[in-house]
Amino acid sequence: MLKSKIDKATGFEKRFENIDTVIFEDSSAASKSVASEIADLIKAKQITKESCVLGLATGSTPKGLYAQLVRMHREDGLSFKNVITFNLDEYYPMEPDSIHSYVRFMKELLFDHVDILPENYNIPDGTLPKKKISGYCDDYEAKIKAVGGLDLQILGIGGNGHIGFNESGSLQNSRTRLVALDHITRVAASKDFSGLNNTPRTAITLGIKKIMEAKRVILMAWGEGKSNIIRASVEGGEVTNKVPASFLQEHNNAVFVVDKEASRKLTRINTPWLVEKVEWTEDMTRKAVLGLALHVKKPILMLTDADYIEHGMSDLLADSGPAYDINIEIFNKLQNTISGWPGGKPNADDSKRPERAQPAKKRVLIFSPHPDDDIISMGGTFKRLHEQGNEVHVAYQTSGNIAVADDEALRFANFVVDYNDRFGIESKEAEKIYTKALKFLKNKKASEIDIPEVRYIKGLIRKGEARATSYFVGLQDEQIHFMNLPFYETGKIEKNPVGEEDIELTMALIEVIKPHQIYAAGDLADPHGTHKVCLDAIFEAVRRLKSKPFMKDCWVWLYRGAWQEWGIDEIEMAVPMGPDQVLEKRRGIFKHQSQKDGVVFQGSDSREFWQRAEDRNKETADFYDTLGLARYAAMEAFVRWHY
Repeated sequence: MLKSKIDKATGFEKRFENIDTVIFEDSSAASKSVASEIADLIKAKQITKESCVLGLATGSTPKGLYAQLVRMHREDGLSFKNVITFNLDEYYPMEPDSIHSYVRFMKELLFDHVDILPENYNIPDGTLPKKKISGYCDDYEAKIKAVGGLDLQILGIGGNGHIGFNESGSLQNSRTRLVALDHITRVAASKDFSGLNNTPRTAITLGIKKIMEAKRVILMAWGEGKSNIIRASVEGGEVTNKVPASFLQEHNNAVFVVDKEASRKLTRINTPWLVEKVEWTEDMTRKAVLGLALHVKKPILMLTDADYIEHGMSDLLADSGPAYDINIEIFNKLQNTISGWPGGKPNADDSKRPERAQPAKKRVLIFSPHPDDDIISMGGTFKRLHEQGNEVHVAYQTSGNIAVADDEALRFANFVVDYNDRFGIESKEAEKIYTKALKFLKNKKASEIDIPEVRYIKGLIRKGEARATSYFVGLQDEQIHFMNLPFYETGKIEKNPVGEEDIELTMALIEVIKPHQIYAAGDLADPHGTHKVCLDAIFEAVRRLKSKPFMKDCWVWLYRGAWQEWGIDEIEMAVPMGPDQVLEKRRGIFKHQSQKDGVVFQGSDSREFWQRAEDRNKETADFYDTLGLARYAAMEAFVRWHY
């Protein structure tokens, strides 16, 4: 059974949850626990000389699980010879050798590294003529039934609650079939396909009926981006086809396995005072009062004793009341987070400001995971730091080459060749690189990974755009640093974990600049994503350097990406922007022309990056306004990391 070191909640404390939910410290600990359960099941079946039938998922969620199973095979001798697997889904149409194929995914992450028999793994066929799919799907289900059904089904969950590719609207008795993919699903996958236009519109998926017939179901979810849908699936008042994962409430042996970030919206985590007696710490009080004000749609200073009592906060009122006194304290603390001087205001009383007044002019190092995260996520603050006289450096941690479309690279390569011809510029090495890249791009197949020359060209495109943004802000060349961290340079969507060289490169840059401020992307939406790996490199570098004298004066501020913002109760520095500054930030984002078709998903809509950034910054300002503070056009938010 699954065991978590941090989740000791009783059944009473879980009373809002309609599905057993186990919270782990992180995705790594959770994956190890799930892998252990699978290993125990495989070994138990080996003793009785039975097959172990597993239903498997793809996507970023199970990657850590498969890595653990491979480790167990190599180090512990776990055999897969008695294992039969059935994958949930496959894009359609899809060639099995395509870099986007789930056949390739499963072979590269699991099957090629263990001793499973090739005839024992089954993945939907994305190459069939459409008229043969219905019969094929019937046979797929019949094959599962013939081996005794699924002993264990592993699931992920989509942002709209889909399981497999059973989208919103799927029926509980749905069969294995060809489905049209929801726009939400396609937008979420579009980054892997270099744009929405290249993303498949259909897929073959195992039906919900077959999933529900599995003897046990484990659904895994990582990252804050999944927190809202986890709550809707687990705590929703009704089982609904609008959230297909909610059907699992009616399964007699289903469990949700989540990390701390994905659990954030569960009642026992988000509002623990509603399920148990809590210690009203400063942070807990702030979270509760601000949440209450937003829930009842009142400014902080308008909350009453009755509001506290009616919403389960009478203990706080008894400890620290009346409401008026609590309101004043929380209002003042929130007001003190607002600062138009992110680098600290010189010659000012800084006792209640987010940043120090001294030194008056700070050395600032902004880490940007991709070549546009700096301007998208904290462009207003970036510009203000420079304009207020601080020595600002920006470090682009990765090349971002994977995000450049092939036609952009082809256009760039053609331009360079034509430019050299027109002006009689001879460079055999450059000519060789661009000629090879041109030939590859003109003949590239869907199954092919970019060759190094193409990745180099795509990296140059992103590098030029990043430099243009930095010039727009006002930086000089010596303040712009391109790190090209090795973990990123795989040529594939799948990146390597953070490595020693990544950490050492990060340490070296910090030691050269000796910053008073470091800004880093604290985006936790995807624990396996580029932002998280870049953040891990920074955290480890800072930990190793913290004994250095200059680090005693270095503060680390975390900003968020385009997907999420810090909760209003978490924000420690909010940098306001007026309407003109919002437009300035937009102009800076527009320097990234190769990303003009990039979209991010939030809620039920999709937006280009600049639109999502503006929406997010306006939303933060609106929260402050709703809570009774000064109204601004937009705000960028930060949380300080203490090391």
